[in-house]
Amino acid sequence: MTNFKRFFQVSGLALATIFFFSQCSTDEKPTNDKSKGATAPEKQNLTIPKFNMDSAFHFVEKQVSFGPRIPSSEAHQQCKEWLVEKLTNYGTTVIEQDFEATLYTGKKHQFTNIIGQYNPAAAKRIVLAAHWDSRLWADSKLSKDKKDQAIDGADDGASGVGVLLEIARQLQANPIENMGVDFILFDAEDNGEHNEEIKSQAEELESMKTWCLGSQYWAANPHKKGYRPQYGILLDMVGAKNARFPKEEISMQIAPSLVNKIWKMAQSMGYTNYFVNEKGGPVTDDHYFVATIGKIPMIDIIHLSDKENQSFGDHWHTHNDNMEVIDPRTLRAVGQVVTAVVYKEAGNAL
Repeated sequence: MTNFKRFFQVSGLALATIFFFSQCSTDEKPTNDKSKGATAPEKQNLTIPKFNMDSAFHFVEKQVSFGPRIPSSEAHQQCKEWLVEKLTNYGTTVIEQDFEATLYTGKKHQFTNIIGQYNPAAAKRIVLAAHWDSRLWADSKLSKDKKDQAIDGADDGASGVGVLLEIARQLQANPIENMGVDFILFDAEDNGEHNEEIKSQAEELESMKTWCLGSQYWAANPHKKGYRPQYGILLDMVGAKNARFPKEEISMQIAPSLVNKIWKMAQSMGYTNYFVNEKGGPVTDDHYFVATIGKIPMIDIIHLSDKENQSFGDHWHTHNDNMEVIDPRTLRAVGQVVTAVVYKEAGNAL
């Protein structure tokens, strides 16, 4: 087994569960059954706004300025208040979903998932998600010092949130009427156990559950009863220089046509160097729990390394995960593609 966070050789049972779910998911939209009088939604060519990479970069920088967003810290509280304020200012209806969870270390903490609802009354909805916490320790094998100290999490955490805030800002400036978007910022994602001594499938599944506590809680307790969006897109580590986003394996199990559609569109937009047409390994990330617990199809846009025996970038879970690793052009690539998904989906043209 590899010791990298959320990059397990997912067990046959887990993959079988996902595969079964994927057959029942909304990945394939209902066909137009003329015999029953159904009509396909009318397509609209909505103007896709230009994603502002400098604005997204500022949002990443602001989060990092609070310090590591670790449990029960002042930085965590201050960043939460700022995120709620920004989502509110951009016209979303914000829900703060508070919950208590115990880390694998045995310590209990209070956490908050932040949900910003754009067009909350709209029946048709999609989810855009990221995690807003950062890791308590710099415990990567590549970490050279201060391994017991918390990291900035500029890429692993803040980058995805920064992209989502800019999309929320664009939606306020360029409204859509017939679809809602739920921005979900998961807490308690990044403080799971690195277990190099896993010897059984049961141990593997238990180790997986020490990660992504916020998405596990939300998937079991959605902010609205009977919540059923079309699908979700998770952004994780989407800001680093020369990032590459292969088609992550669990995403391809959950919603293959959605992944292929988005990657094809990204490549047509000129982002071939980022959205590479390659298979990526399985990552036990928030999308896994949203799909398996919440039965909501969600895919993961995540930077995976192409180096042998290395799952993520060199900066992952080290103190090098700071603003120096963030490239506005990477934020733009991901942000512009996801913005296009939103507006095309709203116009029934995806």
